[in-house]
Amino acid sequence: MDYYALMDLAITLGHRLAMSGAETFRVEDSMILVMKAYGIEAEAFATTNYLSVSVKSDRGKPMTRMRRIGIHGNDLDAVERYSNLSRRIVSEAPDPAVAHQWLKETDASRQQYSTIGFLIGNFLGAAGFSLIFGANLTDVLIAGFAGVLIGVIDLLMNKFNPNQFFRIIVSSFVMAFVAYSLEGLGIASNADTIIIGALMLLVPGLLFTNALRDIINGDTNSGLNRVIQVFLIAIAIALGTGAALQTASDLFYTPGLATVLNHNLLIQLIASYIGCAGFSIVFNIHGPGGQLCNLGGMITWFVYLITVRLGGSDLMGFFWATVFASTYAEVMARVRKYPAISYLVVSIFPLIPGASVYYTMNDVVRGDMESFASRGMHTIAIAGVIAVGILLASTAFRSWSLWKRTHHK
Repeated sequence: MDYYALMDLAITLGHRLAMSGAETFRVEDSMILVMKAYGIEAEAFATTNYLSVSVKSDRGKPMTRMRRIGIHGNDLDAVERYSNLSRRIVSEAPDPAVAHQWLKETDASRQQYSTIGFLIGNFLGAAGFSLIFGANLTDVLIAGFAGVLIGVIDLLMNKFNPNQFFRIIVSSFVMAFVAYSLEGLGIASNADTIIIGALMLLVPGLLFTNALRDIINGDTNSGLNRVIQVFLIAIAIALGTGAALQTASDLFYTPGLATVLNHNLLIQLIASYIGCAGFSIVFNIHGPGGQLCNLGGMITWFVYLITVRLGGSDLMGFFWATVFASTYAEVMARVRKYPAISYLVVSIFPLIPGASVYYTMNDVVRGDMESFASRGMHTIAIAGVIAVGILLASTAFRSWSLWKRTHHK
């Protein structure tokens, strides 16, 4: 038995999944199951920074392989492809050399949107969500332009590979400065709706979702690590937008009472579909799966709106919408044999509290600590409600799957 070749296969596959944005449990399970397919009991451990897989040889000698995880992205097409490869290896258990060749073929088969496609995704994501948050047509177009700016900055930053904290500060500053400046010049009507729409591109939706799923699945270390990253990104957004507000105010910007439109149900549903379509591109989702993700996001927002309009609180709306999004993701995952995270992260995106994060951080910049405390607690409550909704749906489906396997035996 070539333990080294098998361990290299398992940890390389796990590394590919982690770098693409897969959840901790998926990375660990993939490594363990690949080794088990060859009759080897292994232990795997994954955090946001490194992976390890350990086995004992037939002579009882302990062996360990480790791999560091660098800055990872939001490539859900890759998560799907490597998850499918993992299942194929487990079911067929080919010669390790053949499995390595399959891995190379999977690497080569990965799809990526062109630069233009990526920027279109940024435009749609920012424009769609600014419309949800009450922007008028002019501000929607400006938000889309701000989203393109964020995309251009991100592409330029890739050449220099700075840390994520610096990326967020620069992107949020440029985007917010444009919005405040255009409002100061009388071109834009409401800088806040522009910024919130574009800000959704900077809010770590996949990181936030994976943090909740990691904690729910008992991977507390990785989950808390991701939560800290989300918190640091929120601080970076506050620094960037705060600096932009101060700079624009010093030059020509005078904050005033801005108008927020209350769009009807149909417009909000169309806006949510457009916004989710943008994020399907940003998260590199291709084919029919992308359209199903967009549909899930639109219905999720519909559930939220209906719950609130029937008299429920906004927290109750977040709860039932999350339950739907999680259930939808689990059903689609089983129907189409793809990871649930692809459907969940886009479907749940309209519920990500981007507006709450912006206004909470803005209160700090403006020195309104009383409002900051109130909004901050509400933002935490939203995150908690979303976590509970995911927990209930995920637990229900796992229990059902376990019962089904036991019943068939």
